[in-house]
Amino acid sequence: MSKESKPAEFGTLRSFFWPVHSYELKKLLPMLLMFLCISFNYTILRDTKDTLIVTSSGAETIPFLKVWGVVPAAVIFMLLYAKLSNILSKENLFYAAITPFLVFFAVFALVLYPNREMLHPNVSADLIQSYLPAGLGGLVACYRNWTYSLFYVLSEIWGSAVLSLMFWGFANEISRVNEAKRFYTLLGIGANIALLMSGPAIVYFSDIRKHLPAGVDAWQVSLNYLMTMVVVSGLITIGIYWWMNRKVLTDPRFYDPQEEKKGKKSKPKMGILESFAFLAKSKYILSIAIVVIAYGICINLVEVTWKGQLKLQYPNPNEYNAFMGKFSFLTGATTIVMMFVGGWIIRKKGWGFAAMVTPVMLLATGVGFFGFIIFRDNLAGFISVLGTTPLMLAVLFGMAQNILSKSTKYSLFDPTKEMAYIPLDQESKVKGKAAIDVVGARLGKSGGSFIQQGLLVVFGSIAAITPYVAVAMIGFIVAWMFAAGSLSRQFNALTSGEKPKDKVPAATPAIKTEPEHVAS
Repeated sequence: MSKESKPAEFGTLRSFFWPVHSYELKKLLPMLLMFLCISFNYTILRDTKDTLIVTSSGAETIPFLKVWGVVPAAVIFMLLYAKLSNILSKENLFYAAITPFLVFFAVFALVLYPNREMLHPNVSADLIQSYLPAGLGGLVACYRNWTYSLFYVLSEIWGSAVLSLMFWGFANEISRVNEAKRFYTLLGIGANIALLMSGPAIVYFSDIRKHLPAGVDAWQVSLNYLMTMVVVSGLITIGIYWWMNRKVLTDPRFYDPQEEKKGKKSKPKMGILESFAFLAKSKYILSIAIVVIAYGICINLVEVTWKGQLKLQYPNPNEYNAFMGKFSFLTGATTIVMMFVGGWIIRKKGWGFAAMVTPVMLLATGVGFFGFIIFRDNLAGFISVLGTTPLMLAVLFGMAQNILSKSTKYSLFDPTKEMAYIPLDQESKVKGKAAIDVVGARLGKSGGSFIQQGLLVVFGSIAAITPYVAVAMIGFIVAWMFAAGSLSRQFNALTSGEKPKDKVPAATPAIKTEPEHVAS
């Protein structure tokens, strides 16, 4: 390999900010733009789904939706995806997976939301609620506002199916380990540029009610604009994927399908039950699953409590969505800075150290947020000196906690998690990633929701369950740290060619390295 092609010889300052060769831009830039478009949609859908549910049904509805809506939908998607992966080509599988989402979001804005009064069964929902305890009000609200619930579920699946499974599966397939160490944190910059773009867009179109005449449904107008952007961005994503398959992946400098066959014995495609049996025997895959599930549980435990405070401060959907747009912008700006720091941490401190940063950050900020919520009555005198209210300060504390935890998630958790798949054989990558990212991630979030759901039935409100939620979060973060430590040992053994201390998948291919050629 020539001097020019060695990342280590870029120079300290350049390698810190941009460890990429000029010839690699043909591969990196379209991936960056593709990730930007998918993440742009993810941000808009994430903020819009929360606005629809929280302002109409309350934050108490979210735990029920995640358990009874998101998990079944994720399982159904995973089963269909696994089935289609044995029938369709990889390219057609991508198109078949993303298109139904874009169709639904267009139909929601044009048909379902305008006719919500006719479609929502308010009379029967009132009757059901009269027979159930107050703690199950969130479950009844899922039924009452079923079009919003469907929007929420598909928006959640977009993050797992399109962002985690489709994009990162594509990136892992076409990336070598050496490229991943340099590219993946830079790809994350695309996601956070998307936050910088989508945040102001959400604020602008949510504040559009100020310019509309009386009697016009401002939220309907906002939805029309927001969903138009989602559909257009999705079509751009499809176009980039089509172009890369014809102009980039045909260049052996960027992708050599023969490398996937080296070090592996050919093996028949496994059925769904066989796939689960195969993955259950792998401690490596199990460690990734625990990390993903623990993250989902912990972040969900914090977010639902924060959103409950947020609804009290901003009950109007336009105001709520405008605040979420500002939150997304600040998250993007913070994470872009963290991306450069995260890339340096991964390259200099190693995979294991980088993987531990996110749980430590979530533990520190989560304890601080819950501590303020639980003991804020004892701080009334101090809060009055600041010239604000306990509610507003709780909203700001929660926002800071979410920004810091998400910035480390995007800059360190996601890249290290995706890098962990690279040394695996193709069967483990495809089936394991589908099971972990689509079902595992959703089980994580709905696991947190299940905990909150049970507590709500017993105690009746988010405020009453906050101390118990805090204790549960700390417990899952400890489990997360143990799993990350085990995974670090296994990953380092695989990528260094040593025999691992922990059992890993038997069919592990040789690690991909960069081809020897001179950078252009």
